Amino acid sequence: MDNCKILIIDDTPENIDILGKLLYEYKRYFALDGDQGIKIAKNISPDLILLDIKMPGIDGYEVCRRLKEDEDTKKIPIIFITAMTEDSSEEKGLMLGAVDYITKPFNPSLVRVRVKNNLELKKYRDDLEILVEQRTKQLELTQEVTIRTLASLAETRDSETGAHLIRTQNYVRILAMKLLNLGKYVDKLNQRTINDMYKSAPLHDIGKVGVPDNILLKPGKLTEDEFEEMKKHTIYGKEAISKAESTLGENSFLSFAGEIAYTHHEKWDGSGYPRGLKGEEIPLCGRIMAIADVYDALISKRIYKPAWSHDRTVETIREGLGTHFDPIIAEIFLKDHQEFQKIASKYKDETE
Repeated sequence: MDNCKILIIDDTPENIDILGKLLYEYKRYFALDGDQGIKIAKNISPDLILLDIKMPGIDGYEVCRRLKEDEDTKKIPIIFITAMTEDSSEEKGLMLGAVDYITKPFNPSLVRVRVKNNLELKKYRDDLEILVEQRTKQLELTQEVTIRTLASLAETRDSETGAHLIRTQNYVRILAMKLLNLGKYVDKLNQRTINDMYKSAPLHDIGKVGVPDNILLKPGKLTEDEFEEMKKHTIYGKEAISKAESTLGENSFLSFAGEIAYTHHEKWDGSGYPRGLKGEEIPLCGRIMAIADVYDALISKRIYKPAWSHDRTVETIREGLGTHFDPIIAEIFLKDHQEFQKIASKYKDETE
């Protein structure tokens, strides 16, 4: 606590002198007006600010308001210094974000106790924030490991590779971020939902673990009956993820994974599967995944087909605009398809 920094903002030198001597064990910084106080606060990031209310120029209320509006200083606790005794002045300060009041003339023991208590409270909050941040990172890592582990089950039985999973999740993030930046689907997209889509994308084909080998690994064209069985991987995937969700809750990080697994083969015109959803009946994450999955499937070598060129793949997606694919998302892809090509080149399959 001895290393804590305290900024005292008061236009009266005598008050600064008194408070400086009372709080001798801390690192003390001083300002004689509000503007100077704000500059010092931004430069040194003090652990606590003692702020006089009545000052020439901008008063303490305005200083407090500006500090609380600034991202760099909004978390610094502020104790007002005042000779006022009206409840209204105390209420106004607390509403602006102050944590406490010290009245003049100063009571030395009371000043020291209030400063000490508020510094301890700030340390507790800082430590708690660090702990929460650490736990959040651990949770995110656990989620990613869980998804990777589940996705690896599908990899062991499918001709698709881990690189396919990395590529498609990066395609998903690019499309989602561009939609957000262009103001499209802003009711469904934000940084958190995009991150969840990115993490969940590798599970889009998890249901293939339920498809028989003679169908999943067939080198030639599937018969009609075989294709009907292959379609069921969307259902198997949804059911498997739903079981996990029943334990974690519907708002878990797997919520997007279930929608992606179930709907990434639906088509904008309603001709897809498994439900024949049409247009915006298809969840946004499924529509985004559809383009990501088709692009990567076409440019990649499969047991049943050679790899297509990037240009041929782009033209195929162009032809599917408004029929297979959401036209807004497809347009974004067509405008910036070179970024997809860069990702495909960066995360090549080991056999290439």
